[in-house]
Amino acid sequence: MRGIRTLTMVAALLASAAAPAAEGPNNREAYYRCKDGKGQNLYGDSMPFGCNGYDTEVLSPNGMVLRVIEGDQSRASRLSREVNEKKESQAKEQRAQRDRMLLETYLSVEDIERLRDQRIEMLVAQFRVTEQTLSNMRERQARMEGQVARFKPYSDKPDAPPLPDHLAEEMVNTVKGVRVYQESLEKNRAEQADVKSTFGADIKRFKELKGLR
Repeated sequence: MRGIRTLTMVAALLASAAAPAAEGPNNREAYYRCKDGKGQNLYGDSMPFGCNGYDTEVLSPNGMVLRVIEGDQSRASRLSREVNEKKESQAKEQRAQRDRMLLETYLSVEDIERLRDQRIEMLVAQFRVTEQTLSNMRERQARMEGQVARFKPYSDKPDAPPLPDHLAEEMVNTVKGVRVYQESLEKNRAEQADVKSTFGADIKRFKELKGLR
């Protein structure tokens, strides 16, 4: 009997040793801490409701920060930073590609200037043709305005006939044509300026890459 009691006591002691200690502040696996919108510290065994949307630290029982749960403002800042970093990386790669293209395409500054002058000459030739066509269109518009002035509602004469449909249509088309050619001239001027600016930048960068002055 004594042996049985001894075995029972040993089993009880082992069971007691294996049982977890009562949970206290130092026995938690982790707890949460944050500052709310008023700057007050909030703590909890689980994430406090007031921490929603704010950076929240997950702490170990001894107070070490295990990780941080990102708040709305931090998340927005991170996403914005990642977007800017991506843009900067893409711009850097584009500059590198542009540099490689310059070095692979041209042997000298004169090569760049030659191609620039060819494109400018082509645009100037187009400009002159368009300018002459526009001049002809304006002369035609002036003649038609003289014809249209003989008809109602442009004529003050009480017995003036109504404006024929075909003449009205021709006048409208002529006015539209003048506008189209005017816009074409403006576009050509912009293209010439863009070519000069682009090639100017290319020449400057080529000199930098080649160490030229």
